[in-house]
Amino acid sequence: MNGRKVLFISLLGFLVLAFGWGVAQATISIDVNCTMKPGGSEEVAIKKFKEIVEKESDGRMKVKMFMSGQLGGEKAQVELLKQNQTQMALSGGSYLNWCAKDFDPITIPFYLTNWECVQAYMSGPLGQKIRELSAEKGNLVLFDVQKRGPRHTTSNRKIVEPEDIKGLKIRMPPFPIWVDVWSSLGAQCTVIPPTEIYLAMKTGQVDAHENSLVSPYSRKLWEVQKYVILTGHIHFPWHWLASKQWFDKLEAKDQELIRKAVKAAVQVGNAIEDEKDAFYVKELKAKGMEFITPNRAAIRKAAWPAVMKHVNNLNPEVAKEIEKVCK
Repeated sequence: MNGRKVLFISLLGFLVLAFGWGVAQATISIDVNCTMKPGGSEEVAIKKFKEIVEKESDGRMKVKMFMSGQLGGEKAQVELLKQNQTQMALSGGSYLNWCAKDFDPITIPFYLTNWECVQAYMSGPLGQKIRELSAEKGNLVLFDVQKRGPRHTTSNRKIVEPEDIKGLKIRMPPFPIWVDVWSSLGAQCTVIPPTEIYLAMKTGQVDAHENSLVSPYSRKLWEVQKYVILTGHIHFPWHWLASKQWFDKLEAKDQELIRKAVKAAVQVGNAIEDEKDAFYVKELKAKGMEFITPNRAAIRKAAWPAVMKHVNNLNPEVAKEIEKVCK
């Protein structure tokens, strides 16, 4: 009898351990990386994703957020996904240059005129082509794009007409297309790291820069800049990405939950981004910056030859699709 009890207890212990091990094995860890600091629409969206995934998986999925580029810059983050070392990222669009360069009109300034145009393009057949190429060439799953405020221009001189841009010393990120298009307008472009923008303006190295409105607000550029010029020259979204190798191994129900959570996160992020942009306008005006609506049509017309040079480098179907969806 005692032997049977010992055997029963041993078997029970084994089953408990085996069950616990099985639960541990079923737990799915999801690291989500982003280069932006906490406090913006990006963090709000990732938190919404985390909330939905963890709640609807009954805690079987655990989401960990890495903000402020804790795991490296955008290129490093995408490399981690490609190598299946992390699971997900809310990333910029630089990966398109490696995976789907011929189908990326979004990176060209003064081409796609509003956010709705970006959404329509990415939701259409060529957006699907980008997803296919991202999977094939980059081991990436592209779920959706999330709104980032339009990029405008800050300057120490008024800009209304194309002629006002001639000779403008403007800071640029290291995107050759951007430098080329702005140079065609007569601007003197200087590539400067983001961390040096304020100092470059303070010392007179440049007298303008272009970015979304969070840039002049977070960098306190009202101390070194007078005007916000509402050029709205590019709508450069965030991209929800995952490692394809990791995602393909998930069960269908878990894949569906992640897609559902991303969709909800994008909706929240888009709404918060609009709220943030309105807040930045109010605060920057309160700090003394003057907002100017330039002659956008004239500036776009002046930039058009350079814009079309880059459009013509894309797949011919891109221009046809943009003409269709960007009325």
